[in-house]
Amino acid sequence: MKKRRTLITSPLEWQLTVAPVPPPPLPVAAERGGTQLQTPKPTLIVDTREQNPFSFARFRGWFAGVKHKALKVGDYSVVGLEDVCTVERKDLPDLIHSFTSDRAVFVDRLRKMSRYPHRLLVVTAALSEIKSPYGGTSINPNRITQSLVATLAGLGAEIVASYLYQVFLYDWLDKNDYGRYLADNDL
Repeated sequence: MKKRRTLITSPLEWQLTVAPVPPPPLPVAAERGGTQLQTPKPTLIVDTREQNPFSFARFRGWFAGVKHKALKVGDYSVVGLEDVCTVERKDLPDLIHSFTSDRAVFVDRLRKMSRYPHRLLVVTAALSEIKSPYGGTSINPNRITQSLVATLAGLGAEIVASYLYQVFLYDWLDKNDYGRYLADNDL
């Protein structure tokens, strides 16, 4: 029997190219009357307890700087928005631990995060890693995947940087009476 050729590979087999496209100069720009607004740059906060923080060096043009301080909830935020914006980051071992032996603590943290108007859970592991057996444990990858899907996860430093920048930008637009939209006649 003739083997069929797959036209589109499974997302589980996708890998980043050797040279990914660099991030844009800014994740998003606001404009009024066809002119780009000169918005200030936010200062990013990294929680002092974050053991292996993202490097935001590629996004220097997006932020005025990076400040390290203890956050009530999460690993990242923006100065002045700490009570409304939080990002929690999980690598694979921490994700497994959080959904198994530390589940009650993690669920409590997610509940606290749910009170924030702007919240994001970022998982730095590929789906193929999450769905693969975890050597030396009896933990079922499907259990972790189902828990993860239930919490709606994102991926990567660029998503975190873009998210934090955009929360800051919309807040600045509101506080400066520009309205909560990026361009004239925008949604």
